[in-house]
Amino acid sequence: MKIAIPLLAASLFAMPALAQDAHTRPGELSVDPYEISNENAGADPITDPALLAAFNGREGIGRIVKSFVDGVRTDSRTEKVFAAADWVRLERTLNEQFCYILGGGCDYTGRDMASVHKDHGVTSAEFGAVVEILQAAMQEEGVPFRQQNRFLAKLAPMKRDTVTR
Repeated sequence: MKIAIPLLAASLFAMPALAQDAHTRPGELSVDPYEISNENAGADPITDPALLAAFNGREGIGRIVKSFVDGVRTDSRTEKVFAAADWVRLERTLNEQFCYILGGGCDYTGRDMASVHKDHGVTSAEFGAVVEILQAAMQEEGVPFRQQNRFLAKLAPMKRDTVTR
């Protein structure tokens, strides 16, 4: 019986890691355990269904994220910041984050913005370049400028957790 209690305790403490593993995709690197919460998304969801429609729903969000990730990966202004990125995880969690914030009914399973970016050394100029790349991806998807700005206004406060130098 003494063995059963430590095994039970070990399995209870392992549960957060198991929950994270349920969300990962093939090729995604593992990360240290953390608490999964929609609060980690950095913003409350927008409840206007017209905004989600302007982004062409979940499919449009997926296309925007793909274009955005491709952009930050190859843009000379951002490629160094993203050099060590787990591209599979980045695309998955950005899809979740954008879908959650745009009211698409998704849950965000990624880490909070401060812990994600703490060791990246992002500058204000690099942050600005990331925003420009996101704007280009939204423009490519045909998202009207006003709706782009509504979304960017939700993301803007994350700058304080992202820019670290």
